[in-house]
Amino acid sequence: MNNKFDALKDDDSGDHDQNEENNTQKDSEKEKNDREKPQSTTKRKAVVPGPAEHPLQYNYTFWYSRRTPGRPTSSQSYEQNIKQIGTFASVEQFWRFYSHMVRPGDLTGHSDFHLFKEGIKPMWEDDANKNGGKWIIRLRKGLASRCWENLILAMLGEQFMVGEEICGAVVSVRFQEDIISIWNKTASDQATTARIRDTLRRVLNLPPNTIMEYKTHTDSINHDQEDFCAPGDAQKVNSDAVERGICHPALQEGSVTQTPRAWEEFHGLVNSSGR
Repeated sequence: MNNKFDALKDDDSGDHDQNEENNTQKDSEKEKNDREKPQSTTKRKAVVPGPAEHPLQYNYTFWYSRRTPGRPTSSQSYEQNIKQIGTFASVEQFWRFYSHMVRPGDLTGHSDFHLFKEGIKPMWEDDANKNGGKWIIRLRKGLASRCWENLILAMLGEQFMVGEEICGAVVSVRFQEDIISIWNKTASDQATTARIRDTLRRVLNLPPNTIMEYKTHTDSINHDQEDFCAPGDAQKVNSDAVERGICHPALQEGSVTQTPRAWEEFHGLVNSSGR
């Protein structure tokens, strides 16, 4: 039997014309199902905790990005440069990813790790982010790995106690410093942003004099075009330009940069046993 309609074709118990009509109708239904089939097969299978695993309150997705500094980028090209590593739903699934990933302190160039709730892209323009903002902390070299781990463990463990406000976190590796940030949905909610700030100080064990900057994504979007700069325009650079990798003060006029092999490096972040 070649397909599920062969039984109808082989059935001689009824009128031949009626069978032919039925076959035509069934063939039409098959064609309709075949047209709809690609849509159903493209839906991602939901990630769920395995048996006896400890579920997280939300599913999260790891992302990675790397780009050449000094090149203006649009939202579209920025989105295309972000590579999804994988999604997890439990404590055990998180550790299977994380234990095989390169630590931020070992990354080179303009590289970023992003950890966001499933369904939220690490972009200012995402619907979940566009009315929100982020707390930004600049780190001297050598601190990024520890601070990043403490931050994401606090986020996964719901230590910020702000309901659904947290969207995700980012660690950005740059030439002279590293940057970590945590994103929330509602920039206008000062009580929530203050609680996030205080929790961030605690989980990262920050000194009292640590400078913490809060910036709305609306401001980041509005200033995006102003951030585009050529080598030598270091005085025009603001925090979003550095974080997104648009330009960096270390660039000097006439310097030569090579396009990094981002895809090769991305595949090196997680080995086969961690997928």
